[in-house]
Amino acid sequence: MTGTEAFEGKKVHFSTLGCKLNFAETSHLGRLLTRDLGMEVAEKGEEADFCLVNTCSVTEMADKKSRQLIHRLHRENPRARIIVTGCYAQLKPGEISKIDGVDLVLGAAQKGDLVKYLLMIEKGELPFDQHVLTTPIGEADTFVPSVSAEGRTRHFLKVQDGCDYRCSYCTIPKARGKSRNGSIADLVDQARGVAKEGGKEIVLTGVNVGDFGKSTGDTFLDLIRALDEVEGIERYRISSIEPNLLTPEIIDFVSTSRRFAPHFHIPLQSGSNEVLGLMRRRYRREVFEEKIRLIKGAMPEAFIGVDVIVGARGETEDCFEDSRAFIDSLPVTKLHVFPYSERPGTDALAIPHSVSQEEKHRRSHILLDISEKKHLDFIGSQMGSAHKVLWEHAVKDGQMYGFTENYVRIRHSEINDLLGGITPVRLTGMAEEAEVATAEILPF
Repeated sequence: MTGTEAFEGKKVHFSTLGCKLNFAETSHLGRLLTRDLGMEVAEKGEEADFCLVNTCSVTEMADKKSRQLIHRLHRENPRARIIVTGCYAQLKPGEISKIDGVDLVLGAAQKGDLVKYLLMIEKGELPFDQHVLTTPIGEADTFVPSVSAEGRTRHFLKVQDGCDYRCSYCTIPKARGKSRNGSIADLVDQARGVAKEGGKEIVLTGVNVGDFGKSTGDTFLDLIRALDEVEGIERYRISSIEPNLLTPEIIDFVSTSRRFAPHFHIPLQSGSNEVLGLMRRRYRREVFEEKIRLIKGAMPEAFIGVDVIVGARGETEDCFEDSRAFIDSLPVTKLHVFPYSERPGTDALAIPHSVSQEEKHRRSHILLDISEKKHLDFIGSQMGSAHKVLWEHAVKDGQMYGFTENYVRIRHSEINDLLGGITPVRLTGMAEEAEVATAEILPF
């Protein structure tokens, strides 16, 4: 049997590691397999005929988790064909192809053609020695549209892919290729599709979303202005944006827009200018601080999440203390702390002074303690204020959970059809759970 008939009714299992962009892409590939080939998603505990693994390679641990996941899937689904894609597949396809059970490895430029390759294999048109399908990342110049759902309310819309930056510690440009994006018209259409499906919130994802427009001559500001006009979407969030690309115009627009939430996620990576130079980041800490002050001046209640790497090569004790003091001084909300991970082929390996694992662990905990205090202080500052909560999580132990527009997690005991809805509330106190607030529901 050849053609799509060979795939109809076959069970497929999806596994995704890494960023929200990967989850959006897995969702897109899943729709291709179910819509175009007639596959069915395997239920929990049900043996699959195909397993699709979308890998991450941001750290050495991410590579290890990808290998462990593939081994586990092969044990649990011994007759399944395993397809591996994602950043790890692009960077180390030969390594993955040697793992027992792997049938197909697709690089960044090939994953969008998954259906085509499966049909070719089924028809005997693709020799076995070509089942590792990757090309040099410079040839990955197409943009594969992707949108995924997290529950019934929140969706992730891929607006951009790839990165033209060359930070010394990062392998993502080698895994994702050059910066490229979809058209504003297509992305607006996808947002309208989310609204028709009942989605209330969209998170804009990408590798470097602020660089939007390289393919089309537009700007990120053009995009968010267009998306703000889509009826039916209650909220947009910007997943992450480089501080040098977060312009005053973007901040001003978000502060007055109808739908963009006062919620920013901005990678700092280090509060030491010396370390930022070694990392080849495209800003100094003074630029970062300026953007934080602009946000807080326009939106005092804005949530600001910050990425920080600790223990990077060249981060001496003095550099770390300089970074810690700077971060502690900022009116940010929460830190996402990542211990530095050595990546083969990066320029950072030539930087003298490496930091021990024990010291990375110590520094991480210092920053996590700062993060916890800042986050609790932020939630406390919102007590008595009115917000709108999008209830995202089904009832658990008689409780509903959701987020305010400025990303305070709320718990409430009322369970009357709130899921997927937006209700006005007033924050009343802290729940016994960490970093969760309670609230009373206000009249509409």
